[in-house]
Amino acid sequence: MEVKIGVQHAPREIVLESGQTPEEVERAVSEALAGKTQLLSLVDDHGRKVLVPADRLAYVELGEPAPRKVGFGAL
Repeated sequence: MEVKIGVQHAPREIVLESGQTPEEVERAVSEALAGKTQLLSLVDDHGRKVLVPADRLAYVELGEPAPRKVGFGAL
C-alpha cells in the first residue's frame, strides 16, 4: 500500500510502500495524533522504519500503488 505523509515546514512529502494494512496505518496515525505516542512509526516494504514527530504531521494519505507501465507507447 502506498502511504504519503505531509510534514509541516518540509518542502516535500514522504512517500513509502508499506506492507502494513490500511487499518494498521490508520491506527498508528490516530495514536500519534491523540498523543498516545510522540512519533508516527511506519515500516516500508524493505524493512526500513520511517519516524515522524506527531506534532509535525500535516496529513497522511493512504492508497493503492499505481500500476507500473511496461513497454513503449506509440505517438
